[in-house]
Amino acid sequence: MAASIAVMGSISAPRLSSRTRRSAVPPVSASASTRNENGSSPSCRHHSIAALTRRDVMASVLSSFVFSQLRSCEDTLAEPSVGFREYIDTFDGYTFLYPQNWIQVRGSGADIFFRDPFVLDENLSVELSSPSSSRYKSVEDLGTPQEAANKVLKQYLTEFMSTRLGVRRESNILSASSRIADDGRLYYQVEVNIKSYASNNELAVMPQDRIQRLEWDRRYLSVLGVENNQLYELRLQTPENVFLEEEKDLRDVMDSFRVVKAVN
Repeated sequence: MAASIAVMGSISAPRLSSRTRRSAVPPVSASASTRNENGSSPSCRHHSIAALTRRDVMASVLSSFVFSQLRSCEDTLAEPSVGFREYIDTFDGYTFLYPQNWIQVRGSGADIFFRDPFVLDENLSVELSSPSSSRYKSVEDLGTPQEAANKVLKQYLTEFMSTRLGVRRESNILSASSRIADDGRLYYQVEVNIKSYASNNELAVMPQDRIQRLEWDRRYLSVLGVENNQLYELRLQTPENVFLEEEKDLRDVMDSFRVVKAVN
């Protein structure tokens, strides 16, 4: 597979927590006053205080500079922005943007796979239909957006089928829509939610001991397009609580997906 990657954004500085600190002026020791009372020269006391003041001023200036830099880093990260890189696969015929701090994972079974290095349940992948067994002319070959959404959800539930006892899945289609992108092609967009429940004590005798609890709650976003007689699907997976925080960035990734003529 021939592919090239171009940098499209920049990484924000890591968040640094800062607390307001005050540098206290060290008090003049009682022994210094005693020495003066015992006959020490007033000029010695004057030099000692002057030196102490200079040290305190230098410490205060340095402290102010350091913590102003920390506050600057914190304020920068407080703004919810993310940079992107562009992934272009000219051999298979598709392109999209992805968050620049995500990493590529090989051996996933998908044509391409990236994931967040910190939120392991957050990832994206691209799936292609077989070029030898598919002859798609348009994404409308899947039916209406709602019909396509039903097929997408069924595929997800098949993939997540579990042989564990006591596992239950709840799923809902949140939206199914179509759009014509700036390349003139028609794309379908599908969003579904899937929740997984399981019991840690399914073999218990008493029903009250077989209580099912929520394992995970995820949002799945799919973009479907057709080119080169193949069906392309961009998939995004993210926990629901993370989706609420990163919705704009994830939708930017969805909107960036394009299918193109493959270079043979």
